[in-house]
Amino acid sequence: MMWKEKYKIGVAKIDEQHEELFRRVSDFIRSVQAKGQWEEKLGKVKETLNFMKDYVVTHFRDEEIYQQKIGFPGYKKHKEIHDNFKAEVGDYAQKFQQEGYSEELVQEFGGKLMAWLIYHVAGIDQKIGAYAAGKEIEGQ
Repeated sequence: MMWKEKYKIGVAKIDEQHEELFRRVSDFIRSVQAKGQWEEKLGKVKETLNFMKDYVVTHFRDEEIYQQKIGFPGYKKHKEIHDNFKAEVGDYAQKFQQEGYSEELVQEFGGKLMAWLIYHVAGIDQKIGAYAAGKEIEGQ
């Protein structure tokens, strides 16, 4: 599993959601790369895609509400990044519907998910945690 403790931003709900996202994406990549018939893997692929479509919406909403609550200055830009990612997941869903679940496309999707997660959670989301921690220190 790719989750690391250092990815935590110090907000329990968001950290739990991030951990769940990492777990799902790791499982997905593992099952796609495992030996066996491609057809047998399609159930897992579709399940992960559906999960991601729903879960990122929930997670992003929670994260955005939290950012607004603490007055996070990067909120607008952060929301834009979320919206772009949601659109990208939607694009893949559409591609799968039109072109079918080819192994190539699914591998590409898995790679994109993992790269995005690491970039976003290990990078961008850390700014939220740092800002929140700074506010707590100021408020003492």
